[in-house]
Amino acid sequence: MERLYKVSEVARMLNVSTVAVRKWIKAGRVKARRIGKLWMIPESELRRFLGEKPKETRAVIYARVSSHKQKKDGNLERQTERLRQYCSAKGYKVIDVITDVASGLKEDRSGLQKLFKMVESKEVDVVVVEFRDRLTRFGFDYLKRFFESHGVRVKVAEESEKNYMEELIEDFVSIIISFAARIYGKRSQKFKKIKKFVEEVVSNDN
Repeated sequence: MERLYKVSEVARMLNVSTVAVRKWIKAGRVKARRIGKLWMIPESELRRFLGEKPKETRAVIYARVSSHKQKKDGNLERQTERLRQYCSAKGYKVIDVITDVASGLKEDRSGLQKLFKMVESKEVDVVVVEFRDRLTRFGFDYLKRFFESHGVRVKVAEESEKNYMEELIEDFVSIIISFAARIYGKRSQKFKKIKKFVEEVVSNDN
């Protein structure tokens, strides 16, 4: 929420009378909002009046696809381009584009780790993703709260999720294989049989 200043506060800051500030408002030199009986001047308007340039919003685009096949098909490139257009429409300055080719369930994605570092070092003002699940399949609200605790907003370009059935299947396979590896060990024959069976079922279904 943008801070609003009373006429008297602005007069003290500019070392002028309240009458002068009201004259500026009436003449349209200073834009103010009428709240009850008071004129309130937004901080951005005060900065504009003083000749300060508005602060640029530094944006980082984060785009993700689950497989190299999706990347090869151009899904990642198209996703990135849509996000660039979104940032342009919002007036954001894109300082970096971070991408991952990995499941949304994977927490140690290299791109996501880079994003965390930028957020923690306050190099960015807003993180832009196409859909909530591009950032993470589960726990989006927790990540958003973490970013906001560092003064970084998260903007979702498309609130209505599309049907990423292919990615859901891949994530499901990833979960089964991951649990099998923990239970039986990656070198065991049991694990290899389960892995082969699941992959064959998914391959035949496609």
